[in-house]
Amino acid sequence: MIPRYARPEMTAVWTPETKFRLWFEIEAHACDAQAELGVIPKEAAAQVWTAKDKTFDIARIDEIERETKHDVIAFLTHLAELVGPEARFVHQGMTSSDILDTCFNLQLVQAADILIADVDALLAALKRRAYEHKDTVRIGRSHGIHAEPTTMGLTFARFYAEMKRNRNRLEKARFEIATGAISGAVGTFANIDPFVEEHVCKAMGLEPEPISTQVIPRDRHAAFFAALGVVASSIENVAIEIRHMQRTEVLEAEEFFSPGQKGSSAMPHKRNPVLTENLTGLARMVRGYVVPAMENVALWHERDISHSSVERYIGPDATITLDFALSRLTGVIDKLVVYPENMLANLNKFKGLVHSQRVLLALTQAGCSREDSYRLVQRNAMKVWEQGADFLTELKADPEVTAALSDAELEEKFDLGYHLKRVDAIFARVFAED
Repeated sequence: MIPRYARPEMTAVWTPETKFRLWFEIEAHACDAQAELGVIPKEAAAQVWTAKDKTFDIARIDEIERETKHDVIAFLTHLAELVGPEARFVHQGMTSSDILDTCFNLQLVQAADILIADVDALLAALKRRAYEHKDTVRIGRSHGIHAEPTTMGLTFARFYAEMKRNRNRLEKARFEIATGAISGAVGTFANIDPFVEEHVCKAMGLEPEPISTQVIPRDRHAAFFAALGVVASSIENVAIEIRHMQRTEVLEAEEFFSPGQKGSSAMPHKRNPVLTENLTGLARMVRGYVVPAMENVALWHERDISHSSVERYIGPDATITLDFALSRLTGVIDKLVVYPENMLANLNKFKGLVHSQRVLLALTQAGCSREDSYRLVQRNAMKVWEQGADFLTELKADPEVTAALSDAELEEKFDLGYHLKRVDAIFARVFAED
């Protein structure tokens, strides 16, 4: 991942140093289990652990790999240089996938923990802004067109509920990916006792993979990256709403514009939604990693490495990108500038038109057929659209309408507060667990 969209904590999960440290711990714990079984001397297992405080020479491992053309063998060769003769007992009965797959899943678990913490921070920001603007009235839109009144607080609450579901998805993805496999060639445990796998997994915070064939089944990974793709789509969902609100002719909210910030190299007046546009692009990238993960599920027989090159890309890139995007969105929500006056002005732009459904329902309750009620309301509504008329005035001047509803009854249907009476109930649903 390019540094521009990377944060240190998540990037550290995917460094060679982290990978080789995890490889070492897997091998060392396996040696402990083998020693307990009497397969290797206990002194040899203890000697392997002496490399714990030593620094693995990445350049040296790369040098060996250039000759061996095998990354795990290169690492084991370098480990032998650090451990000494007892290193001959390392990797007893194991195969490369035991190390690679168990390590990869460990890295995905670590990444999931960071992402879950990211979502928690975003949830806190969304909740704070939801309560801040619980009663800030704005127009709801369907198909991009004015519909009926809602509140900015409900908008934030809607995104909060969506991200809460995403947190649950990440937790499930973490649970499903938290397995390890130390089962040897083709996964039969022919040359290694299942106790070794149990011991290593317990030590590393994983569950043993029930059947690994030689690789951990990639449906687990497909589900993991699919969950990341859903989170990314939710990020874009929020970003799109903010981008719409920041349009000049709408301007109901906008990204914080810091002192000294520039919006355009040509037009000094510009204040563009650059952060949410960036989030839309990043979301596309994360979703782009889902299909390769799905295609990795189908492997030849007990093992092939067609998935390997894919995962070297998508493991770091998807998690690093999503981590950055979640953090950026949290900052956008925290500092989002909201304009309640503009929201109210936009709502009133078509002079009461947003109350059309209440008038429709009142006419039906007064005895008009639904078809006639719709015709009467639409007839007057079109004058607002096409002539800029005032909706209530037109209704009061329509004899077919006033034959069913008095002026006072019509005026009552234009009460804005009517649309907000269930806001507290919705908030109670959304934030009940909190």
